[in-house]
Amino acid sequence: MPVDRPDALPAARRPHRLAGGQPGLLAPGATTDPYRLRLYRLLRTDYPLGYDPGLGAWLLSRYADVALALTDPRFTGYPHDGAPRGRAPVPLGLCRGSLVCVPPAVPYRTAEPAVERTAYVLARRIAGRDRADLVADFCRWLPAGAAAATAGLSYPDLSTLPRGAPHLRGGGGGAGDCAGSTALRERALASFLANMLDDPDLLAAATAGEGSGALLGRAWAETLRRDPPVQIVLRRTRTEVAVSGGTLPADAPVACLIGAAGRDPVRFGAPDRFDPLRADADPLLIGPAGCPAALLGRLEAEHGLRALLTAMPGIRWADGFRPAAGGLLTRGPRTLLVRPS
Repeated sequence: MPVDRPDALPAARRPHRLAGGQPGLLAPGATTDPYRLRLYRLLRTDYPLGYDPGLGAWLLSRYADVALALTDPRFTGYPHDGAPRGRAPVPLGLCRGSLVCVPPAVPYRTAEPAVERTAYVLARRIAGRDRADLVADFCRWLPAGAAAATAGLSYPDLSTLPRGAPHLRGGGGGAGDCAGSTALRERALASFLANMLDDPDLLAAATAGEGSGALLGRAWAETLRRDPPVQIVLRRTRTEVAVSGGTLPADAPVACLIGAAGRDPVRFGAPDRFDPLRADADPLLIGPAGCPAALLGRLEAEHGLRALLTAMPGIRWADGFRPAAGGLLTRGPRTLLVRPS
């Protein structure tokens, strides 16, 4: 596979360089699209280890190095040693990495009917329009309704829920209640819907017949690999650690570039392609399987898509619209313009 060199990039796409030639993570344009800027690719191929003074951390971009930082006990949480270490949950995928995860007032499978109902109410509201934005009209509302449901409101009144990224306390109402923070789930849901609506054949297969639930689950996991809502996870070394390109010093902040690792061609075949049936799927980059936010996010994705297709079987992109994600620390589509019928 040919390696992209800096001098091969158009001037408008050339990443800002730090001392020694390493591209800066906070380069102009990177917050819009580090993939299109080829920033991640350049870091993986030419600068697998380097210090970024703008971020104040060492950068790891290859899958093998990121996997090591997420699982090896020589790494701990950032910024303090009390944060999760080793194979304990780290803030990855939809997980916020809290030391204490407060269980919701309502178990998730018990709350599932309320999540499903919320999705269908929202979908029916959109169905009669000539044009709608799924981010503003669906993705921001469904996680809020689901959070209200897990807080004990079996049938939340959507008209009373705050828009944007509300935090609804469930269970004990502590800071560890990651189910109540909806911003990341909004981004992940928007990315999932964008990927599914981009492929009519996959859309039809994932919502009809036996096995559709399993395919939807794989599509959700593939979204978290290809388009992770959290692009960077911070860790800290407890001792010196050898990685690609050199050795990390002890007590050093490390930025794990999840967005780069999830598209590492050494680990994933055709890494830029959205392929729920890929044979090399890996659960590591998805986050802890038992995380309340991860469980709730999958419910929202599955019921959300089914509700949209039930209410709007002919849904498609608005004329001339193509989905585009934005953001560097967290990432997802800002708009999803569709024609409901």
